[in-house]
Amino acid sequence: MLTDRAAALDAADPLAHVRDRFLLPEGTVYLDGNSLGALPAAVPQALEDAVHRQWGTDLIRSWNGNGWWEAPVRTGDAVGRLVGAAPGQVVAGDSTSVQLFNTLLAAARLRPGRRLLLTDPDHFPTDQYIADSVGRLLGLEVRRVPAREAAAVLAAEGENVAVAAYAPVDYRTGELYDMAALTAAAHAAGVLMHWDLCHAAGAMPIGLDAMQADFAVGCGYKYLSGGPGAPAFAYIARRHQRDFDHPITGWHGHAEPFAMSGTYTPAPDITRARISTPPLLSLLGLEAALTAFDGVEMAAVRDKSLSLTGFFQECADTLLDGLGFTMATPRDPARRGSQVALRHPEAYPLVAALTARGVIGDMRAPDLLRFGFNALYVTHADVLHAVGELHDIAATGAHRAAEFQQRPTVT
Repeated sequence: MLTDRAAALDAADPLAHVRDRFLLPEGTVYLDGNSLGALPAAVPQALEDAVHRQWGTDLIRSWNGNGWWEAPVRTGDAVGRLVGAAPGQVVAGDSTSVQLFNTLLAAARLRPGRRLLLTDPDHFPTDQYIADSVGRLLGLEVRRVPAREAAAVLAAEGENVAVAAYAPVDYRTGELYDMAALTAAAHAAGVLMHWDLCHAAGAMPIGLDAMQADFAVGCGYKYLSGGPGAPAFAYIARRHQRDFDHPITGWHGHAEPFAMSGTYTPAPDITRARISTPPLLSLLGLEAALTAFDGVEMAAVRDKSLSLTGFFQECADTLLDGLGFTMATPRDPARRGSQVALRHPEAYPLVAALTARGVIGDMRAPDLLRFGFNALYVTHADVLHAVGELHDIAATGAHRAAEFQQRPTVT
């Protein structure tokens, strides 16, 4: 019955043709796109051209002749289409950590006199570390408030809060929070809202402009499939750009970068969020990767994502019952991102044994098996195969073999 369901769902999939835009290894079911996206077919040729022609032949002339100088904003606008931002509000080119630090500190500076910075105790570690750093630098109290409690705290103490920094998707469990509602709660108290979109961009409609978001950052290597270490992006709402006072002021963000002035005069628009020379090869790789979304509506991506995650939960209920697994991801589609997490006391060896069988997910300590679903290339047949293999491993105890007990550095 599950086999027939998978086949019917895949036969009716309006995004089935998009899978051909990726170079997927034969015999591999890849469910770790929430950590590193699969390779888009457009990327190797783009990098080949960037290395051999643009760099190798055209050399420094490529800054003008091949559009290198405009690449951060050009790529930012391409990301903007996917996250609901009009052109001129997104820039790409630095790491997530750099973008996060630059935008979070700048946001806090826009609310002088307010001494609280709210963030999530379940945020990705880097987000928490940088929030603490911003707090130390600006003399702010950093208070960790779970996302589901943040609106109540904003209503009670919002007049003291400068900025609230959250993610729409819990990176561990895949739980999805209501971005628009939390943004509205922040604005009602005069608080600026800062979003980390790493686990949302490219997986669902976001609508930054529609919800009147203030600031957001996101990485380029998860659902955007820009490759390992791909540049991150920063969104600065147009209404904040002239007052955007960021701490890392590099020459690419100067109003006249080639005047080589010894004092910083920021550009009046999104280009002030540029810092310095971006990693061009990675940036051009990300730009090429984004063409996988050509002609694809994010609403269709979300529909398929929910179908995949819902089907995974259905398969898990049927095939993993009695094997020690519990569901960590909400079953309500409105509260589910594009990943499913299962809890099991032997999470690591189970994931390792799955990987050995060509089904790639990952785990997060202490007990979470995570499976990410990129709707552009994952099928329902992939889902059923993955859960079937997990059933066989858990039922036979294959994961208890010695080869699956030693954890490598990266899990």
